[in-house]
Amino acid sequence: MSPDEFGAAVLHWYDRHGRKDLPWQQGITPYRVWVSEIMLQQTQVSTVLGYFDRFMSALPSVEALAAAQEDEVLHLWTGLGYYSRARNLHKTAKIVVEEYGGAFPQDVEKLAELPGIGRSTAGAIASLAMGLRAPILDGNVKRVLARYVAQDGYPGEPKVARQLWEVAERLTPQQRVNHYTQAMMDLGATLCTRSKPSCLLCPLKGGCRAHLLGRETDYPVPKPRKALPRKRTLMPLLANHEGAILLYRRPPTGLWGGLWSLPELDDLSALAPLAERHALTLREQRELPDLTHTFSHFQLTIEPWLIRVESTVDAVAEADWLWYNLATPPRLGLAAPVKTLLKRAAAELNAGEIS
Repeated sequence: MSPDEFGAAVLHWYDRHGRKDLPWQQGITPYRVWVSEIMLQQTQVSTVLGYFDRFMSALPSVEALAAAQEDEVLHLWTGLGYYSRARNLHKTAKIVVEEYGGAFPQDVEKLAELPGIGRSTAGAIASLAMGLRAPILDGNVKRVLARYVAQDGYPGEPKVARQLWEVAERLTPQQRVNHYTQAMMDLGATLCTRSKPSCLLCPLKGGCRAHLLGRETDYPVPKPRKALPRKRTLMPLLANHEGAILLYRRPPTGLWGGLWSLPELDDLSALAPLAERHALTLREQRELPDLTHTFSHFQLTIEPWLIRVESTVDAVAEADWLWYNLATPPRLGLAAPVKTLLKRAAAELNAGEIS
């Protein structure tokens, strides 16, 4: 199948079967496409739908995002994970407003230089929102192309990635590039799926080497598996007389960067210094069920303890800590497992399990 035939087959399929009713496909702007593409990184469309609508309602323009407080941005992102995406979104909005007057640069290389964007996302913004010819290679497109050419090697390796980019560049058409880009993403999401691809419905089956070899699920070659390291931490939920929980803001970089989280201790013996720092007297203590959270590079088991405390002095909250009111929670960015633990604590306190 020649590049022209490939592009024609993809576009013909898009006209008949492509998705055209997603929220970010309505009233298309570079801002809306950009936010959706960042949200869709390593996240399914079904999950993103609600988040995208809430984000756009709260921050409808790049100027609104640039002017927002980081806590508001992280609050809107809570539960989506990979929070560096939200922090980079905020940084890029400020750059676009301050250096480009609120208009995204119509240049793939300049787009790719912005925090958190990269080559594929830049290509998506350029093609979908600006009509520029630019190849993309997100997870879905990578799977379609790796199968189409039966690409050997794990695509995360630089050499293999370069080869797939060459394929993407060669096959991207000159015309209707916005529809082609959307169609390639749709093919990967709806037909050329990971485990059970619907090859008989695919417009590319006649030229797909993996299909012709009967080896569709062998491609893309998976990343070599390594056992995830396991870590454990103790997280105390210190509840004051008002039922508010002590939270700390994490450092701006690293795990859960910039989010609000619970204190992390090695064991209960470290409670005393923590209580002393905040002039607290420790009262009733109750161990809650463990919570396990899996990250991309390790698995964390959290041992949560709900602990009643009394303040011996009136302490004013500082920039790195606060008392989180469970009844009227502030709009803060919370790590997903912390959000879960706060709900557990609220249920325990309301049930009078600890008093």
